[in-house]
Amino acid sequence: MRAIRLFLLATLLATVYIIGRYNVGHLLPSTGPKGVWTEPAAAAAAAGYSPEEQNNIDIYRGARDATVNITSQVNVQNWFFQVYPQKGTGSGFIINGDGEILTNYHVVRGAVQLTVKLMDQKVYKAKVLGTDTGHDLALVKIDADRKLPTLRLGDSDALVVGQKVEAIGNPFGFDGTLTTGIVSALGRDIQTEDEKLEGMIQTDAAINPGNSGGPLLDSHGNVIGINTAIYGQGNVGIGFAMPINRAKVMLTEFQARGRVAVPWLGIRELWVSGDLAEMLDLPAKGGLLIQEVENGSPAEEAGLRGYRRVVVVGNTYQLGIGGDLIVAVEGQPVDGADALKRAMNKKRSGDMLSLTVFRSGRNVEVKVKLGEAPQQM
Repeated sequence: MRAIRLFLLATLLATVYIIGRYNVGHLLPSTGPKGVWTEPAAAAAAAGYSPEEQNNIDIYRGARDATVNITSQVNVQNWFFQVYPQKGTGSGFIINGDGEILTNYHVVRGAVQLTVKLMDQKVYKAKVLGTDTGHDLALVKIDADRKLPTLRLGDSDALVVGQKVEAIGNPFGFDGTLTTGIVSALGRDIQTEDEKLEGMIQTDAAINPGNSGGPLLDSHGNVIGINTAIYGQGNVGIGFAMPINRAKVMLTEFQARGRVAVPWLGIRELWVSGDLAEMLDLPAKGGLLIQEVENGSPAEEAGLRGYRRVVVVGNTYQLGIGGDLIVAVEGQPVDGADALKRAMNKKRSGDMLSLTVFRSGRNVEVKVKLGEAPQQM
């Protein structure tokens, strides 16, 4: 029996050795020229990319070279009234062979020096051609010595919630970063530090500081938005892009006039309502009380009236009273401090603006032909 057990044990060991000898090649790299182990990259190439992956790759390859890094230098003042330069960075994208680039206004605001770095690391000085501050848009230009890659502009009015989008930009200075997501919502109104932006595209594609001004693309590689803002201090999956059709209006204006003409009314107004409005013998629903009418402005020409005297409210601030109270704009009741601005954002210089003002105890209709405001930087 002992001899039989020894024989069986020897047979088993021999079998394990043979099996291991012929299968170890599936677990470890072969040392011979014809090993059966495959590198991961080769395996991926052999299997091919999924249609979704290939679409991402194609979009990125088609858009990365037309996406640029914008550096702006502004002069700021410290507590000791000393002026020193400060740099900021953002993104943008080339829209034609002449070197014209779309970006956000807040990327170039106040810049005393502006440079654009292309994907090949070449750096060019840039100049601002025009801005649309109400929509946080800017058009800048570089003079390159060669033909430049460009991006196609899509149709943001055709977007639907759920469709795929991709964002390219330079978050935190990391050039040519691609993130993917979907259209999470449409028509979002957001309040930034400076103003209210209306009708924004919401997306969960990661947008971070430095992405501002970069393109938001659809699955065909068309630009359908300009990455503009995020919710909170960092990426939490809630980002916002300005619809590209807003930028098309600015571009049409520039092509027609050689500049971007921002509509100008020429008043300074203050929102009043409730108890304060009643105390001033104004409708409780409130409106925009005109504080000042600029000399030579469209508002002055149309007969709008500013304050007649000044009162102190709550021992804290001065308020001009006796002027017109704007209670409706374009036939819509004034519902907040930004009501007039929202209407102006849809106008061009030369357009007519309809206002309803409360004056001397009754409503009066006033038509104003909007002028052209000086460019802001």
